[in-house]
Amino acid sequence: MEKYLTAYELAELLHLSVETIWRYTRENKIPVIKLGEKQYRYKKEEVLAALTASGDLVREEQAIYAKQDEYTYDDYIKLPEEPGYRYEVLNGFLVKEPSPLLQHQRVSRELGYQLKTFFDGFDPKGEIFYSPIDVTLGDHNVVQPDILFVSSNRREIMRKERIDGPCDLVVEILSPSSRRKDRLKKMEIYRKAGIPHYWIADPDEKILEAYQLQGENYLLVFTGGPEDEFAHPEFPGLKLDLEKIFYNLDLD
Repeated sequence: MEKYLTAYELAELLHLSVETIWRYTRENKIPVIKLGEKQYRYKKEEVLAALTASGDLVREEQAIYAKQDEYTYDDYIKLPEEPGYRYEVLNGFLVKEPSPLLQHQRVSRELGYQLKTFFDGFDPKGEIFYSPIDVTLGDHNVVQPDILFVSSNRREIMRKERIDGPCDLVVEILSPSSRRKDRLKKMEIYRKAGIPHYWIADPDEKILEAYQLQGENYLLVFTGGPEDEFAHPEFPGLKLDLEKIFYNLDLD
């Protein structure tokens, strides 16, 4: 039985960027199998046949913005909306990514629910927020954490249109396109901004990592999955059900 390919696998086989595959999908230039909302699969031979029959040359998608670095929040808010994508500015560079996958959203929903339940009692005047929401960390960093918590002691960073400054807790949920960015670039940005708690949830590996800022560096204070009991020195009484958080229907 022929294997259906993800956009990432097809892009690798055809030596193209994933953005080019998404563009041809949006323009209906290649056949696609739709499994659900923004869940697509491809057959390599059918894709090649369609491109050959149409006589269309595959062209890499070019950046639509001439500016390559030194983006600011003012530049960011002038960007046109593009369905299916989200933007961030990291150290002055504009980063464009596709919308999250289904399992990413499952993890976000359940982890966010459990955190809100806890913080409603732990710090009733604090607030949990979910992406998409802009967080500005200086002039050249505009991020959209998947989940964030602003404590009652930091409410002054809340603005009508964004969070302006370091919040107490940031959670990033890894996607195929964001693994390196979340583990390296954004971790460093959060560290320099002085965000006390940075957590990474990996839906593929079913692992939650909790980092705590100690001095100028992040220290890993917890790592575990569905078989482990969550414990955190700064949040006594927080009992995350990691089995529920990483529940997966194992969709193809």
